[in-house]
Parts: sequence; C-alpha cells; structure tokens
Amino acid sequence: MATAARKAATDPQRRALIAKVHIAPKQIGMTDDDYRAVMHRVTGQMSARDCTIPQLQALVEEFARRGFTAKASTPNGKGAPRRADHPMARKARAMWISLGLLCAIRDGGEPALEAFARRQTGCERFQWVNQSQSDRLIEALKAMAQRHGWTQALPGLAKIHHVHALKGRLCEAILAKLVRACIVPSHWGLGKAAWELCKLSDPDQHLFATEDYDRIAHGLGRVLRVKGGDAAFEEVKS
Repeated sequence: MATAARKAATDPQRRALIAKVHIAPKQIGMTDDDYRAVMHRVTGQMSARDCTIPQLQALVEEFARRGFTAKASTPNGKGAPRRADHPMARKARAMWISLGLLCAIRDGGEPALEAFARRQTGCERFQWVNQSQSDRLIEALKAMAQRHGWTQALPGLAKIHHVHALKGRLCEAILAKLVRACIVPSHWGLGKAAWELCKLSDPDQHLFATEDYDRIAHGLGRVLRVKGGDAAFEEVKS
C-alpha cells in the first residue's frame, strides 16, 4: 500500500492535475467554501490528494467550464495574457458561465468570452474595455439571456436581492428547457427535478438559498446539455 501511495504521489500526470486544481479556484475567483463544495459535488472527496486521476480530470473540466484556462507559454516566454479582472469583467464572466448552463451558448470558456467581448466592444482585449463598452457587452448578454427565457428585469427589487432572484430565474429557465425537451414532465417543480435528475434538494422543496440555486443550475444545466441535443440551444419562442 505504501509503495502504491508513493507511486501515485510521484505520477507526473497526477501532479499536473493537482497543480491545476489548486490554481483554478484562484484564477476564477472562487472562495474556499465554493472550492470545497464543487470538489465534493464532482468527486465525492474533500481533498485533491484523495482523488483518483479520473476524478481530478473531472474536477479540472468543471473549473474549465467555469472559466479556468491553463496558462500556456507563449513563444517569447512571458506566458498567456492576463485574464480580465475588473468588476464588469467578473459580472460578464458570471453571466457567460450561466448562459452556458442555460445552453444559450455552446462554449462557456474564457477564450469564447474574450472573442464575444471583442465582437461586441471592438476592443482587442477584454481587460482594456471602458465603461461604455462594458455596458454594451452586459446588455448584449442580457438580451441573449432574455431570448432563452432567463428574465433579467428586476423592477422594484432591492439590489441586495438581485443575485438571488437572477439565480432562481436561471434555474427556472433551465427547467423550462428540460420540459420543452421532454426530459422532465411539465408538472415537476424545481425541487422535484433537482432531486430526480441530480439528487440535489428535496422533492417537495419550494424555498431555496442562493447556494442551492447555484448547485441546481449546475446540475440541471449539465443534464440539459447532455440530454437535450441541438434543441437545447434553441431560443425560446415568445
């Protein structure tokens, strides 16, 4: 057993994966609690050291879907360009990842977001956009969300409740797409769908914390992407 443990610890592939697992949360701005929650949900483990190589690979894929990119060396040896980290970039990135869960876009990764931002703003690097360009990008993302059934208007709602409300609406929009794709029956509520498809929540639950909505969106979004086919990416007809 000790020999096997030493061999696993020195496996180059395993070492590289663990390094990515440790770097990814910092790059995408995750808290320690969020990191542990994602690790446990994806692998069933609480530490990267206890994960198998397939579990580590699944975890890296999950971080990549949330925006993590492994930094490759460039020909001049200076490394990859720094990812945009200003407040509007973080907001756009959160929306981009959510749109990926909703199957409004096919690629929820950072390079795809950079390319979309370039088309919308005309600015070569997302890190360099000004306030006006950022506003234009956010409005384009909101319009895309609306076309896929994720309502963005929040009239009269206190700003402190905006994130919770939008995450809840995202879950409901994903559920609506699951219904249209005939993956779940129309009478299922969010709690029932989350339980039956992902073993999350409670079948009879109707009130959710923001963290619950996060877990449900990722769980149901994965099911929609895998089982929904091309129809999952279609816009909602009004």
